[in-house]
Amino acid sequence: MFLLFLTSGLFLGWSLGANDAANIFGSAVGSKMIKFSVAVFVASIFVILGSFIQGSGASNTLGELGSVNAIGGAFTVALCAGLTVFWMTKLQLPVSSSQGIIGAIIGWNFYSGNPTDMNVLGKIVGAWIAGPILGAIFAILLYLLLKLILNKNKIHLLKLDAYLKYALLIVGAFGAYSLGANNVANVVGVFIPSVPEIELNFGIFILDGKQLLFLIGGISIAAGIITYSKKVMMTVGNNLMKLSSESALVIVLAHSLVLFVFSSTTLSNIFQSVGLPAIPLVPVSSSQAVVGAIMGIGLLKGGRNIKFNILGKITLGWIATPILAGLTTFVSLFFMSNVFKLVVVQDESLVVSQKINAIISSPKISTSVASVNLYQPLLFAIIGFLLLTIVVLLVFLTRKTSKAKEEESSDILINYESQEKLLQTELQKVNNENAKLEKEIEFKRKEQMGIAISIIQKNQFLEKLKAKIDKIILKPEVNTEELILLKTLILENLSIDKEREKFNIYVNELNTDFYLRLSNRYPGLSENEQRLTALIRLNLSSKEIASILNISTKSVEVNRHRLRKKMHLKREENLTELISKL
Repeated sequence: MFLLFLTSGLFLGWSLGANDAANIFGSAVGSKMIKFSVAVFVASIFVILGSFIQGSGASNTLGELGSVNAIGGAFTVALCAGLTVFWMTKLQLPVSSSQGIIGAIIGWNFYSGNPTDMNVLGKIVGAWIAGPILGAIFAILLYLLLKLILNKNKIHLLKLDAYLKYALLIVGAFGAYSLGANNVANVVGVFIPSVPEIELNFGIFILDGKQLLFLIGGISIAAGIITYSKKVMMTVGNNLMKLSSESALVIVLAHSLVLFVFSSTTLSNIFQSVGLPAIPLVPVSSSQAVVGAIMGIGLLKGGRNIKFNILGKITLGWIATPILAGLTTFVSLFFMSNVFKLVVVQDESLVVSQKINAIISSPKISTSVASVNLYQPLLFAIIGFLLLTIVVLLVFLTRKTSKAKEEESSDILINYESQEKLLQTELQKVNNENAKLEKEIEFKRKEQMGIAISIIQKNQFLEKLKAKIDKIILKPEVNTEELILLKTLILENLSIDKEREKFNIYVNELNTDFYLRLSNRYPGLSENEQRLTALIRLNLSSKEIASILNISTKSVEVNRHRLRKKMHLKREENLTELISKL
């Protein structure tokens, strides 16, 4: 029977894992530093360890707020808190199970007539307020410290990414441990008064009923992490504010410290030993802590990247969760007690009154008080039906999510096909432009070679003409003054400036990439030496190069020799072949 009623608490644990536990690695997954699968594996292991080892710290505070003294009441309280958190999760709002369970316990207090300890409630609400504030303060201090360390050490970016990735895993493991230690009380705390007195002997160690309760609660949280935490991870980790890897690390650590502070009995005792007020051991909202840490980083950076519309939506979820959980619990307790005759409060006068009201209101049932036992088979059937409904609901939601994913995939495929067609059109356009450009380049190359040949031929012609004039000058009967003037005119125009200038422009345009490769491989070459390599690349002889450059052939040979030295070529290496391969 206890295990049957405990299923509502396990459902709450599943909801906690799907929502609160996402905050551990939400920023790390949102910044794409850690894969979702790795984050889920680490978080699941350490949340179970934290629940089992240190989970009892915050459970006493829940008992002080309201001790749910009937297993039926504990079942209803946990179920209503779980449903409230679940539907908030469906709305992709990072609310906390602590808000749900506190609201549900207060709803039980109202129904049962038990007073709500306002001092304890004040401590819990104060922790809810202090959680995001402490998260922001821790995040700011840790971020400034991290930046100081990085600035002093000057770590290479690739090494830094690797370090941050491992740091995120370690800090995330600590955060999962702290989450289990602090929040497992939300899952199973209301069942502690009803837990059976059992012991399981494993030889090496013995587990009592309470320890088993915390262990099972941790496993249910891990199940929520594995099955349904990704959406809320992305809401917290990426939608509220775009995060860098450094910010993600700081946020996870700041959030983990807040949870640890409010669940550590040792730390609370240390505060008391030095004369400080004890730290209240209460289940704080991990969602509020992580959002506060994100806000702290955002404010430190000027607040420009914070999406205040999403922050407002999250805040409304925080306010609505305990109110909805309390109202749902109050109504559900009335329904369970009066319709299904489930004992939700261990109060004899109330139980007798409920039995009498049920007997009077139902003419088909005997007036004997003992006849109430006839409702028990029906009650078990109803509880089983509710559990089956929850399972069917989960299966339906899973299938609906899968169908939505299929539709999304179909839309993505259609979008991909349209994008592919668009890309093919653009590619064809680019290919056509490239083909046109290649034709233009080929035309310019031919024109360049034509200009080079023209320059060479003209120079050869003018050299011959100059030689003939020299012979004429030697004859006594020739008017030497006119011939000397003609020779001077030829010498002045021998450079063929216009064609050479046009040729140089073509050389520079057609060899931009070649010059870049040449500079990367041989950075010490001068501009004239680079131009010489471009002419050698055209497979021109030293004499032809000399004609184009309007220098002597000997000068070209000297320049080629210097070029070989700068390029560190051996004797057997061919300069022209080497340049043509660049």
